[in-house]
Amino acid sequence: MSGSFHVEGADVVFNSYVFNVERRTIRHGAETFQRDVAVHPGAVAVLVVNSEGEIGFIRQYRATFDEVLMEIPAGTRDVPGEPTLETAQRELLEEMGCRAKKWTLLGKFMNSPGWSSQVMTIYEARDLTISERQPAGPEERSSSVVWLSPAKLKATLRSASAIDSTTAIALHRVFGNFLDES
Repeated sequence: MSGSFHVEGADVVFNSYVFNVERRTIRHGAETFQRDVAVHPGAVAVLVVNSEGEIGFIRQYRATFDEVLMEIPAGTRDVPGEPTLETAQRELLEEMGCRAKKWTLLGKFMNSPGWSSQVMTIYEARDLTISERQPAGPEERSSSVVWLSPAKLKATLRSASAIDSTTAIALHRVFGNFLDES
């Protein structure tokens, strides 16, 4: 409940592999109204930095935009009860073939609170051991790992038409005003 607003009921109107959509009935005083909410189990992302100071990315096809995008490793919290750090460690091994000795929690953020319950937890991973990737699904199996120096990354991201918010937040948390002109 928030102030005089509260959810009176919810019906699942759509089920998918990654999220469900609930139609929620909200009461505010004498008034009721409905809102559709994408109910998501949450996700993790990892800003991975190697011993040379390069930042690791995955180049992967995204059906949403029908193109290959460059993103930091990330994944849905699809194992019930799994702590976020363990999910991040699993995703880093699957997508990049890395294990890290040093993990730092960078923060949590709501992806789009107007319509989704998804919360993203972001970690920084350093002191890496490289092993074999364990990609899951056709997009990950067709993906590639890219390591970029901060200078090359800055140029690459500035030339992109858009970058994903998770990558932008992670870079800002670790490198400050990384994407600013200068």
